[in-house]
Amino acid sequence: RMGPDGAAGQPVTWRKVLWEHQPFPDNYVDRRFLAELRRNEGIRQYRYWAVVKEAGFVGQQLSCVAVFITLWLYMEQGLLSPERLLWTCLVCTLLGYGLHQSLTPPAESGCELRTRLADLQSATIFLSFTFGFSPVLKTLTESVSTDTVYASAVMLLAHLVSFPYAHPSPPGSLSLNAALFASVCLASRLPGALHTFAMLSCALLVFALWPCLLQRLRENTPTQFAGLCVGVCVGGVGGLASQSPGGAVLLALALGTVTLFCPLLLVWLQRHKDNIQGPWDEAEIHEDLLHILQ
Repeated sequence: RMGPDGAAGQPVTWRKVLWEHQPFPDNYVDRRFLAELRRNEGIRQYRYWAVVKEAGFVGQQLSCVAVFITLWLYMEQGLLSPERLLWTCLVCTLLGYGLHQSLTPPAESGCELRTRLADLQSATIFLSFTFGFSPVLKTLTESVSTDTVYASAVMLLAHLVSFPYAHPSPPGSLSLNAALFASVCLASRLPGALHTFAMLSCALLVFALWPCLLQRLRENTPTQFAGLCVGVCVGGVGGLASQSPGGAVLLALALGTVTLFCPLLLVWLQRHKDNIQGPWDEAEIHEDLLHILQ
């Protein structure tokens, strides 16, 4: 057949190699080039309700922040005593710990007695230090204006942005520190040291322990996990509505957007995705090189 420059002569077959001299330009490709084109290879197809179920974790975490702010508003207005909040947190912690232990596989739990003693020791140390430093934390922001302290609560937004939704057990250090920082700022504006201690204990329960239990439920009981997320979202909207109807409407719109509209948008955009692979891609080594490195 004809050569690359159109002159008659001995047919020359183009080969896709660099080490052999060929009478073709460097950018030459033959008709087989597009035959190796592959479209949407390995693209994951999403189902709407499956995406909604996963987005429920984001929605319930947003609702947890709303619940925490609602509890703080109740305490600031004197509608909720710190003793009642502490007893409620204690009961919820014991129930959640028992449920978490029942859902933990035996291979992960190890020695049950030793694990429970270690957990009890950690909880005792945290509560002791928090209770002892509550008067200090109460006066920590006295020299800072109230508007500045309330503005610092925007760290709750940083908590939501940096939260590891794929693997929330344990929560990420950045998201947990952001939530605790905002909790300290808000708790320092409460009437007494006991209020501060109760609010920080509640923050630990909501932002540190609750995600671990929810992740265990997501792994073992998906149906109950979905129902619990719906319950938390309803509780967040209802609680916020008792203090700020406008804020409850905004929260409901945010939850609807995150859990219903965004999954719909993702599924719709996935249908129009056009990802191509071909011989122009970088080479991938599929051979196991472990024996070479040893």
